[in-house]
Amino acid sequence: MSLPLPAGLPLAAGGDADVLLEFGVLVAALALLGRLATRLGLSAIPLYLLAGIAFGLDTPLRLDASNAFVTVGASIGVVLLLLMLGLEYDGHDLARGLRAGLRGGMLDLVLNALPGALLALALGWGPLAALLLGGATYVSSSGIIAKVLADLGRLGNRETPAILAILVIEDLAMAVYLPVVAALLVGGGMLAATASVLVAVAAAATALVVAIRFGPRISALLRHPQDEVLLLTAVGVTLIVAGVAEELQVSSAVGAFLVGIAFSGDVGHRVQGLVLPLRDLFGAAFFVWFGLQIDLDALPGVAALALLLALVTALTKIVTGWYAARAAGVALPGRVRAGATLVPRGEFSILIASLAIGADVDARLGPLVAGYVLVLALAGPVLARVAQPVGRRLARRAAAAAQA
Repeated sequence: MSLPLPAGLPLAAGGDADVLLEFGVLVAALALLGRLATRLGLSAIPLYLLAGIAFGLDTPLRLDASNAFVTVGASIGVVLLLLMLGLEYDGHDLARGLRAGLRGGMLDLVLNALPGALLALALGWGPLAALLLGGATYVSSSGIIAKVLADLGRLGNRETPAILAILVIEDLAMAVYLPVVAALLVGGGMLAATASVLVAVAAAATALVVAIRFGPRISALLRHPQDEVLLLTAVGVTLIVAGVAEELQVSSAVGAFLVGIAFSGDVGHRVQGLVLPLRDLFGAAFFVWFGLQIDLDALPGVAALALLLALVTALTKIVTGWYAARAAGVALPGRVRAGATLVPRGEFSILIASLAIGADVDARLGPLVAGYVLVLALAGPVLARVAQPVGRRLARRAAAAAQA
């Protein structure tokens, strides 16, 4: 995914002092919210999203001078979130997960794209709007899910490879979907769309093979005794790969994830420790940017539809995660956690909404997607937290029923 900079806005729209003060106040506010989330035993993501909404309102808190800086930081945040996620697994883990998760990925597409597409058709918005809304309801938020897994200490859980397989399949599907949609929105022919798709798929496949087959060699090449040099190397390579991925119409998230896969052994462990503080800082910027995109004035007219769609597709994502984890041999509590973890929608859905707004497909489509994403981005981390005790209770009841 890419987060577009506001048109014509330089990195420092105000003076240096204004940028520093605004961003300093923002970071201090996020620190307080993080403390509150820790005290409540919740992920900080919903609070960061609400902070983004608050900083976007026409109040003294509004971000003006540092808006573009936050946007750039948000792009870096998504990249680092997925880099850290990739560092948890090696290439063979990924290959096994993708093979095992293929059926779950197909079920994911059918269950979660259909509700959005059918709603658009039922409202009479036309097939192009159906394609856009189906895409928005289909794809989960890799950025939010990566943060949730880290916050809840579930990166090493048995269900996590199944979750990652679904996310990678979704992001690879976006490599096909986005070029096609972009060509249709601008009135491009099928030849242009097909060419874009072929380039995207070839780039993704090449990166996947390199990460899986040559990971140890890449790690050996990039190894360095000084932490500073290793940190600069890891972040620089990740940002370059992510940027090239975007140029080739492949998600930067996929590129960053595959870079994380490519780092292995002691180099990978060292990179994890070095990148962690940067991930937390820029990851928080991503969630603030996300909240800034929500136009509250446009939400009341589509609130009921957004809530209905969120309810339906939260349930379909839970079914998807349950099935994927079950196919991977995960016990019942892990299936519940997998389903709940996949619920949040986010960056791709917002990007799809922005494409719809720019192409003037239907005036209600953008606000509907924004409200829908807001509901699931807020509810998803909470559901992931609640899934732990719920899964345990269901497992106890199933065991008791089996003994009866």
